[in-house]
Amino acid sequence: MSKTKTLWLLWGAAYAICTLCGFFPVASGALYGLFILLSLGFFVPPALLLFEAVQNKQPKILRIIRNLSLISLGLTLVTIVLNFVSIQASAAWGLVLYWILILVSTPMICSQVWVIGLFGWAMLLMTCLHYLRKK
Repeated sequence: MSKTKTLWLLWGAAYAICTLCGFFPVASGALYGLFILLSLGFFVPPALLLFEAVQNKQPKILRIIRNLSLISLGLTLVTIVLNFVSIQASAAWGLVLYWILILVSTPMICSQVWVIGLFGWAMLLMTCLHYLRKK
């Protein structure tokens, strides 16, 4: 199996783990620290994929990561806005929107420190844009 394929699989596994952790109630103590580490670890495979793509001149990988970052950041914004707008809606509606938020911005919810997930996605996006402009 190629290194690139392994990194994609690791990133998928990190997504699944962080998503499951996002459904846990607010964590504290060692579990809180573990969730932060998992959220930070979520961004290691794509960072390595970016490095490989730049070294091997593979713009296709850069475009895929750019698109995933844009989709995650965009859907996160929409879901947060909908969550705030739905304050008068039922609790079930709010819960559904929160579950959607877990799916579209997994590392943000997993860590419970929203800036980690948002910053990670933004860094991936900006790095991709930088190297795609150089092409």
